[in-house]
Amino acid sequence: MSTSGSDAATPSNRSSSALPRASAQDGTHPRPQMLRAAWASLDGPWAFRHDDDDVGLAEGWAAGLPDAGEIRVAFPPESSASGVEARGFHPVVWYARRLTADDLARAGAGDPSGRVLLHLGAVDHSARVWVDGALVGEHVGGHTPFTVDVTAAVRAAGDGEPLVVVRAEDDPHDAAQPRGKQDWHEEPHGIWYHRTTGIWQTVWLEAVPATSVEHLRWLPAPGALGRSALDLTVRLRGRAPAGSRVRVVLRHDDEVLAEVAQAVRAGAREVDLRVPVAGQRNGQAEHELTWSPETPRLLDAVVALEVAGDDGTATTADAVSSYVGLRTAEVAHGAFLLNGHPYDVRSVLNQGYWPESHLAAPCPQALRREVELVRELGFTACRVHQKVEDPRFLFWADRLGLLVWGEAPGAYEFSARAVRLLVAEWVEVVDRDASHPCVVTWVPFNESWGVQQVRVDPAQQAYVRGLVDLTRALDPSRPVVGNDGWEQPSTDIATVHDYEGDGAVLAPGTPTTPRASACWRGSGRRGARCSSGVRSTPASR
Repeated sequence: MSTSGSDAATPSNRSSSALPRASAQDGTHPRPQMLRAAWASLDGPWAFRHDDDDVGLAEGWAAGLPDAGEIRVAFPPESSASGVEARGFHPVVWYARRLTADDLARAGAGDPSGRVLLHLGAVDHSARVWVDGALVGEHVGGHTPFTVDVTAAVRAAGDGEPLVVVRAEDDPHDAAQPRGKQDWHEEPHGIWYHRTTGIWQTVWLEAVPATSVEHLRWLPAPGALGRSALDLTVRLRGRAPAGSRVRVVLRHDDEVLAEVAQAVRAGAREVDLRVPVAGQRNGQAEHELTWSPETPRLLDAVVALEVAGDDGTATTADAVSSYVGLRTAEVAHGAFLLNGHPYDVRSVLNQGYWPESHLAAPCPQALRREVELVRELGFTACRVHQKVEDPRFLFWADRLGLLVWGEAPGAYEFSARAVRLLVAEWVEVVDRDASHPCVVTWVPFNESWGVQQVRVDPAQQAYVRGLVDLTRALDPSRPVVGNDGWEQPSTDIATVHDYEGDGAVLAPGTPTTPRASACWRGSGRRGARCSSGVRSTPASR
């Protein structure tokens, strides 16, 4: 799929025939599980300026940046790929770019009753967005996407080019922020990396109808039914008129597997559907459609919002293309089960850091190559470490067959503010990534980062248990690791991180040896430290 888009999103071409096939996309779309026919990348040159004295708000930079330099979005200004490569402490940064007629055309704008949306894939850590001096949106959380509606500003500009301005703030010394492995020293030390400030995932433009599909969440139906049915939640932008319905068509190659329609309650913002796959009733042939690293089959879906006309005829108001995988992931009887069968996980710790571009991938193709390299080395899984990876990485993991443990970037302190920040961002992470079949485990904490006294502090123990339970409530279809590697007040998979480098010491080790038992008793960071989860052992909750 090209970033130049295709036909405009007008009523005449909202049908499914204009949509790309999601499972066969080229990996450049920043939201790979919900595609429309047109979108426009805004990556590339933007005006840029540091604001070390934090004077920009008072001096009116929201209306335009004085004496600005240039940056290449979406690379952080600390990186060489950005063209700035300013690696010192710069906690406030500003960006500006005009929306051109070509941008709007590529995004599919043209329907006078539609909306124009500006999507920002990730801005570390807090962001404000203005268009022609008017504040249009704010967001807190450096690893999750957000969207602002710029329709009014685009219309007010007429034939002009509205100016988008973004202010990002990322205090390098704020230990309450979920920051992962971004160093608080000016130069990296130990295991930490150069910082990633501001915009580091794609900024893009999209035109949608007045009432449209905003978000899809695919989960396997509960229990063994998850290999023969899917539960879909469709979130709507705007309120659907009376008589509306959501229609879902599920295909494998050219074969229609299921078609389901569900009425939308007038004014409702969410619709829940169960999509049964009739062919999966034959248990002997169940494996022919299920997803696994060995057989990463993706099923294509079209989700359409239909509204009733005055004559009762249904008209497609909006349609999006998606994909999903039929698979279940759980722990039972002392084993990790994939599609109901014990599965030996051979996993690698994936840092997701590039020297030239830091947390951002140097190009979309690098994300595919990352997945390919993990598979070529003989691994079937990775734990994405202390970052929330670009959705395009997850697409390639879905497409090429790589299990993923999704991990939260940790804060460095335990405080009420740190709890608020991580919980809010983690909820957005689970919401963004729950539909990917490759994601089989959630990891909200790693090695007691942000809960350094969890072994002895009841409040920190309650925090870990609470976030683990919240994760299970948001997504009951996957195991949750409570605090990967160290003290685990609550977990579905008991993991030990052992940094011992002597093979002779490791060879006889099992989770029943005194060495591992010391970890279970809570020695954690003060005792044996173990490595990346390859030697993890499943346990009941």
